[in-house]
Amino acid sequence: MTPSDPRPSADDAIEEGLFSHLIELRSRLLRAVVVLLLVLLALVPVANHLYAELAKPLVERMPQGAHLIATEVASPFVTPLKLAFFVALFISMPMIIYQLWAFVSPGLYRHEKRLARPLLVASLVLFYAGCAFAYFVVMPAAFKFLNAVTPEGVAMMTDITHYLDFVMLMFFAFGLCFEVPVAVVILAAVGIVDAEKLSKGRGYAIVGAFAISAFITPPDLLSMVMLAVPMCLLYEVGLLSVRFLLKPPERE
Repeated sequence: MTPSDPRPSADDAIEEGLFSHLIELRSRLLRAVVVLLLVLLALVPVANHLYAELAKPLVERMPQGAHLIATEVASPFVTPLKLAFFVALFISMPMIIYQLWAFVSPGLYRHEKRLARPLLVASLVLFYAGCAFAYFVVMPAAFKFLNAVTPEGVAMMTDITHYLDFVMLMFFAFGLCFEVPVAVVILAAVGIVDAEKLSKGRGYAIVGAFAISAFITPPDLLSMVMLAVPMCLLYEVGLLSVRFLLKPPERE
């Protein structure tokens, strides 16, 4: 190409395409951040109420006269705001995932889109289900157990920041554990496993579920079983999803 040739070179075209993609990515990330900030601003006035609701599984099972405490000067102000941010992120997650999907979907093939859409929706729903399961089922049983084993003469009064960190960790752990069907389908989609291998490995999956549950949950048998059993059931859901979504290639 001569200096007077107006046609762009291949490098210029690649650079221009990359620049346009970066602009689009920035635009979509800004939209997601704006939604997150708007939700956060709406939740700030009710941050204390949100924390009271979050603390119910523990407060309702504490001994008579016991209560949550704040060991740091700014904790009564900062901790509810921190919770409000987590709740805002929780609420805004569908919008965040949509923006990311809108950015990457044009570069996917049709069969990849067909598989990715249900996986994205399922991962979001399962994560929410895991958090709800932890809050409504596991945490009340775990706190009841911890209250029962508290030594005599020891006052059970938990710091509000430590409690929030513990609950967020539980939500994150249970949310991830409930992603078993999505993980199984992805492993099958990339060819690491298939329906036959998953069926034969059911015993290993059960042992793994109980091992993960023993590591994540509070130190009582009931909480461990409460997580391990749903994980085993979700493994079976993943196996059924593999058989339904991923058809084996026909032999010639």
